Amino acid sequence: MATRRRAASEVRDRDGSVWYRLGTMTDTVRTAPTLQRGYLIAGGLRLHHVWGGEGEAVLFLHGLGSAGDIGWRYALPAIARKHLVLAPDMPGFGRSEKPRSGYGLGLFTASVISYLDALGIAKAAVVGVSMGGRVALELARRYPQRLSRLILVDALGLGFPRVLGHAVFMLPGVGETALTVSNAVLRYVPAEGLRRATARLRLFRYPERSLDDAYLEAIRDVTLERRSNSAYLATLRSLARRGAEDLSGELAHLPMPVRLIWGADDVLFPVEQAWRAHALTPEARLAVIEDAGHSPEIEQPDAFNSSLERFLHD
Repeated sequence: MATRRRAASEVRDRDGSVWYRLGTMTDTVRTAPTLQRGYLIAGGLRLHHVWGGEGEAVLFLHGLGSAGDIGWRYALPAIARKHLVLAPDMPGFGRSEKPRSGYGLGLFTASVISYLDALGIAKAAVVGVSMGGRVALELARRYPQRLSRLILVDALGLGFPRVLGHAVFMLPGVGETALTVSNAVLRYVPAEGLRRATARLRLFRYPERSLDDAYLEAIRDVTLERRSNSAYLATLRSLARRGAEDLSGELAHLPMPVRLIWGADDVLFPVEQAWRAHALTPEARLAVIEDAGHSPEIEQPDAFNSSLERFLHD
């Protein structure tokens, strides 16, 4: 029987500000434990994070330009019913501190380990999407003893991405101007216009879900933060130099269980990359989410959450 969807309510911080609002919410999510948000110091940086639930720790790592509570807005409440979920904003993103320099895999992996240390968590299942998947893969390579399992979602690192206009951001000066223009478009163009423009790129199978009004409001809020632009560009350029590589052959040598979840219609990291990585890793398992693009966790949340929950227990 299909799960009935209802209009979502808002969750407000103690100061009354809205920090978490879903465009739709399944009955399963509605019965989930209440999520909390706050800040802690990890690796000398002030990181914002969301957490909730009890049980085995599941660490969620967001993608480029996103944040923990934004990118995982459908997964966190659902998975928190049986697990302790943790979703930090990585340095430079969301509401976390934005240092002037040092962006890249080194900073992100060190920050995640410091984050787990600050919470007293020795080991966690790590779920990473897109850029967050590349960070998760780097954690598995450098700190295998800290991961109980690795779950990669449409991840950077299993093949080279198809460029979708990002090349312009790589050029000094040109990238800064292009991002300033992009942010102006994000802030001032009506939501429906943004969704139509995004649909032409085919990055998301359903822009109306991936770019719902609540998401756009949250993204507009975080892009207004000081140094957001420089953090985004520095990260993108760093990952282009070291990060956009094919490490699929290494998955079979990792000591923890490896699981893959992929959108069948992803045009940035085509599903063929996932099938190839799966073929190279005999013990891995792969769930392909039909009718989803680069963000199956948002475009098809029920199918994604079901696959993730299964992978956390298999």
